[in-house]
Amino acid sequence: MSELDTSAPLVVAENLGRNFPTRHGLLGRAHDVWAVRDVSLTIARGETVGIVGESGCGKSTLGRMMMGLDLPTTGSMSFDGRDLSALSNPEMRKLSRRMQMVFQDPFGSLDPRRSIGAQIADGLRTHNIVPGSEVKAEVARLLEQVGLPTSAAQRRPHEFSGGQRQRIAVARALSTRPDFIVADEPVSALDVSIQAQVVNLLEDLRRDLDLAMLFISHDLHVVRHLCTRIVVMYLGRIVEEGPAEKVFGSPAHPYTRALLAATPSLHPGDGSDGDRILKGELPSPANPPSGCPFRTRCPIAEEACARAVPPLDPVGEGWNVRCIKGGPVTPATAQEVHA
Repeated sequence: MSELDTSAPLVVAENLGRNFPTRHGLLGRAHDVWAVRDVSLTIARGETVGIVGESGCGKSTLGRMMMGLDLPTTGSMSFDGRDLSALSNPEMRKLSRRMQMVFQDPFGSLDPRRSIGAQIADGLRTHNIVPGSEVKAEVARLLEQVGLPTSAAQRRPHEFSGGQRQRIAVARALSTRPDFIVADEPVSALDVSIQAQVVNLLEDLRRDLDLAMLFISHDLHVVRHLCTRIVVMYLGRIVEEGPAEKVFGSPAHPYTRALLAATPSLHPGDGSDGDRILKGELPSPANPPSGCPFRTRCPIAEEACARAVPPLDPVGEGWNVRCIKGGPVTPATAQEVHA
């Protein structure tokens, strides 16, 4: 696939699965714990895809596989037509220039002993982005691009606020001029007043630089503001995927409806959403329910839900749901469905 071919997806995940073998006790029998199962996903240039779901649903594991940081147990991951698992270490290092990650904890991802200018310059030098004589000027440009003064290059991470450190992390990711960025809960550790600034920065950069972006978050407000397409995960599987206006406007899966009901400001109602709030805990990936993994918490589950994992079926153009009773439900009728 040519880099100039903008009609094809830049990032393609096909039937990705990731398991972690575990053993109970010294002499216990080993068995597999699946963090991600049968996930297929594409991301085009200039598109921001949001991954949402409860903690432990496999969001971060999926993000690491899509970056090539973890190899999938099953399935394949390709970037610009190249299968990541087939690349040699030198080839993967070269390709990594075009794929960067922004982590949840900016302070933990920065070296406290070095100036932030030196850390941003690492990517420039490693990948020969600019001649050595231009590195200082490029660091200054990157700092200005993320809304920081050029004088910040001489300071160390502890001298900045959380929001400023996240801007530094974004500048470092942009230093290699990537085509694809994975942002893993990049604003969850920040104050609400600062979150909007970082999200707006990411939105501007995605638009101005035509970046493909995978945005992982549990905050539906942030995802709705930033993302054009939404992927909802539960216990390692995609349960709903579609355009943001469809998923938020008329969610087709009962789990998506429950997530929205737990965020009243997204779907203002009359306060009678109590029966749609999720009950119980997320099942353990080591012992998932038979059939549909959500059935043990689902308000509309029936006996048939325990027989087999439902397929991810289309309910509209570019809109899929994994539920035998799934279908678009508007906020006005959702209460009737869950009554």
